[in-house]
Amino acid sequence: MPGGPRYLELQQLMERQQLHTVCQEARCPNIGECWERGTATFMILGDICTRRCHYCAVTTGRPVGLDLQEPERLAETVQTMGLRYCVITSVNRDDLPDGGAFIFAACIRKVHEKVPACRVEVLIPDFAGSWLALEKVIDAGPEVLNHNIESTRPVFRRVRPKGDYQLSLDLLAEAKRLDPGMVTKSGIIVGMGETREDLLATMADLRQVDCDLLTIGQYLRPSLKHIPIDRFYTPAEFEELRQAGEEMSFRHVASGPLVRSSYHADEQHDAAVATLNAG
Repeated sequence: MPGGPRYLELQQLMERQQLHTVCQEARCPNIGECWERGTATFMILGDICTRRCHYCAVTTGRPVGLDLQEPERLAETVQTMGLRYCVITSVNRDDLPDGGAFIFAACIRKVHEKVPACRVEVLIPDFAGSWLALEKVIDAGPEVLNHNIESTRPVFRRVRPKGDYQLSLDLLAEAKRLDPGMVTKSGIIVGMGETREDLLATMADLRQVDCDLLTIGQYLRPSLKHIPIDRFYTPAEFEELRQAGEEMSFRHVASGPLVRSSYHADEQHDAAVATLNAG
């Protein structure tokens, strides 16, 4: 459970800087552990999402305005925390022409400017298929570009009605086309009605677009308004999926009940770089 001096310190820091974290907004089960070790995933572009995914706890509605000072405040917070690895994600902002790509790029550049030793991972939305928006983010030079596919093809439309399975794959492929050296990453949530064969097919789809890193975690129902849990996977099943991913040549697979897309993200990145260097 959340608690401890470091957790309280970071909570107060986020409030002072008027920053949101996906740790809080999405009710992540790892918030206590991650905040105690001094890591957090920042959620930019406000806390209201223009899409309604049926497994997600983030508030849905119509966002208002754009905070152009957010990149500066975020970089100052990263500096204050002494981070060496920073994860930045966002709500969907379909109301903006570029989906918020400009703010993503500004955040990356500001963090690199203020804390040159800090590596930046971005967990981006699909930008409604705008490759110009994607290019803005990649040009800013993140160390890792993450876009979660979240579910399998047969289940996808039921849990992500405003998303598009193929578009998510196309985005990861386009990221590699724009920057062949970019480390790409994706994540899958299990327990929403998929089969093992579905999961293996989605993992194969991700490797087909040269996705480097993969996370697999258990769906935990945020409330009775969200889709029910189909089933809980056992630790042995998560281990089998991890091994299957490694056999498919992902550079690193994090698979476990409480694994989330940014859980120990720094260790995943380091493992990927080590594999690349060894190759």
